[in-house]
Amino acid sequence: MTQPDEAPTKARARHRTVDRVAAILEHAARSRSGVTLTDLAKELAAPVSSIQGLVNGLVATGYLDERDRRYSLGSAPYLLNRLAGRQPVSTVTHADLEAIHERSGLTTVLSIAVGGNVFYVDYCGSDPRFAYLAENYVRRSLIRTSSGWVLLAGMEKRDLWAYLRSVGAEEGYLVDRFFAALPEIEATGICASPNASEEGDGVSIAIRENGKTVAAIGMISTPTVIAEQRESLVGILQGSIRSTAAGGMT
Repeated sequence: MTQPDEAPTKARARHRTVDRVAAILEHAARSRSGVTLTDLAKELAAPVSSIQGLVNGLVATGYLDERDRRYSLGSAPYLLNRLAGRQPVSTVTHADLEAIHERSGLTTVLSIAVGGNVFYVDYCGSDPRFAYLAENYVRRSLIRTSSGWVLLAGMEKRDLWAYLRSVGAEEGYLVDRFFAALPEIEATGICASPNASEEGDGVSIAIRENGKTVAAIGMISTPTVIAEQRESLVGILQGSIRSTAAGGMT
C-alpha cells in the first residue's frame, strides 16, 4: 500500500463501553417496536447483566425510552441536533435529488459516513437495490463506492489514515488507487468513475457545510454507463452544487 509523505498519526483508540453504548442506540433506533434486554444482549454478544446498567443509564438520561420492558430511541439525540441548530445535511433536499435524477436518468443517492461505513440516507430512482439500501440504512464500504472516496477525502487525516490501515489485504489495490485519485478529489470535491466495485460505479461530489464535507451526492449505474457519460455527469453535479451556493438546487 502506497503511503503519503505525511507521517502517520496514531489511530483513535476505541473504548468497549462507548462501542456498546453506540451499538445499543443504533439497535434501538432500527427497531419500530422496541427491543428487549435479551435482544440487546444477543446483538452485542454480551451477558444481560453487563448490558442492564448501560441501558438504565441511557433511559435515565433520555437517550432511550422504556415501555413494557421494551426500549426505543429517546428524545435526547434529537434534542442535541436541535441544540446544535443542524440536521446531518441541511443544504440538500429530496427535491434536489429528484432534479439530478431527472437530468441524468440515473439512481441518485445522498450519502453520509458513520464510523467506517457509508449510509444512503436518501435516494431517487427506480432500482430496488438502492431503495433497499437507503430505506434500511444498510452499511456500505467507504473504499468500494465513489461517495465513499469523496467522504474519505474530506476526513481528518488521522481518521483517514486509520481507516486505510484497517482495509483488508484483498482490497489493498483500492487503497493505492484511492491515493492516486486523492489530490484531484481534494481539489475538486468530485470522484468520477473510480471503478471500485464490480457491482456498479458512480460519480459523486462533496457537500460541504462550514468548510467541512458532511455528505456526498452520487449517481450510480453500471461501469459501462458511468464511463460513457462520465463528463456529462460531472457537469450535472457541478451545476447542482453551483445552484446550491446560489440559494438552492433547481
